[in-house]
Amino acid sequence: MGNTRGWDVAVVAAAAILVALLIVNGAEDGELIAALVAILAVVLAWFLLGRGRSGTRRSLAASAVMIVVSGIATGIHPGMATMQAIVFPLLWYFSRSTRSAVIANALLALSVGIGYFVGLGATASAFWQAVVIEAISLAGSLAIGLWITRISEQSDERAALLDELRRTQARLEVVSRDAGVLSERERLAREIHDTIAQDLTGLVLLAQRTRRELQGGSATVGETVDLLEDSARAALAETRALVAASAPVALADGGIEAALRRLGERFARETGIAVDVRAPGTTAIERDTEVVLLRCAQEGLANVRKHSGAGAASVTLSIAALSATLVVRDDGSGFDSGAPRHGYGLDGMHDRLALVGGTLDIDTAPGRGTVLTAGLPLAVPA
Repeated sequence: MGNTRGWDVAVVAAAAILVALLIVNGAEDGELIAALVAILAVVLAWFLLGRGRSGTRRSLAASAVMIVVSGIATGIHPGMATMQAIVFPLLWYFSRSTRSAVIANALLALSVGIGYFVGLGATASAFWQAVVIEAISLAGSLAIGLWITRISEQSDERAALLDELRRTQARLEVVSRDAGVLSERERLAREIHDTIAQDLTGLVLLAQRTRRELQGGSATVGETVDLLEDSARAALAETRALVAASAPVALADGGIEAALRRLGERFARETGIAVDVRAPGTTAIERDTEVVLLRCAQEGLANVRKHSGAGAASVTLSIAALSATLVVRDDGSGFDSGAPRHGYGLDGMHDRLALVGGTLDIDTAPGRGTVLTAGLPLAVPA
């Protein structure tokens, strides 16, 4: 009901129609002048008091003027009862609430009814005629007004729900963005730990080994320096691959089987721990699956290097129709799997596998070595 220009047109058009009806019905000069004054009063009440206002003192004054004037005009000329056709909707427009609109409509019906009764001669027939006509008019006004009010309320409710939905979507976008940032940070943390951190750990151990060999005048120092350089180049290549967000460079040639064998050879050269790598022949699996398997093997051997004190280790990859299983075994000192862990490695491996629906099983105990079993579903590329 907020389109005031439309109401302006409706009020002016209704006034013109009422004037035309008076002329057509042959209103006498006095009646015509009085009716024209009443019509003018309603028009002025709209434009000067009620236009564009709802639930204010000025709109209340406009309602009062229209109710009183409608009754007086109908008493002067019964045909002026038609004025209520525009006044009823205006009262709905002016009212602050549905209750006040119903009261205003009832007062208008009473005012026009009294005017109609007086204008028809104040007879019993005029009384019942006024009652019937105003009852029908009031019922029609209330039915239409309540219906339009309900539609307006539903529109307001939908608008409020849409606003809430937009605010919720905005909050979800923020949460999603934050979750994406956190997920990317966790991914980078796993990648750095499984690649660069392990490579740097190997470089530190090789540097310490080189120092000892130099101090002892060992003839193998040159071989150790070569190994140190190879390890540094591998760390550099992994760093570049991480920056480029591509697959590990170790997978670039020969896939997962060849990468595991190169990993075992390099690990044995760096640590002196014999590594038995068992992998199937060429098997086509997704590159993302190969990345997870390689990272698990790297982390498993890193734990062998740092914690086990083992003399031998093995890496076994088995691939079935629907799954792949990687087992990293060592004959080291083992550990209590139920004790709190302070490192990132095994927890990071567990998280990495969980992201692809995989599982990590740790079978170990103090004094009897460790067996890490990583299993994950396998999707064979089409």
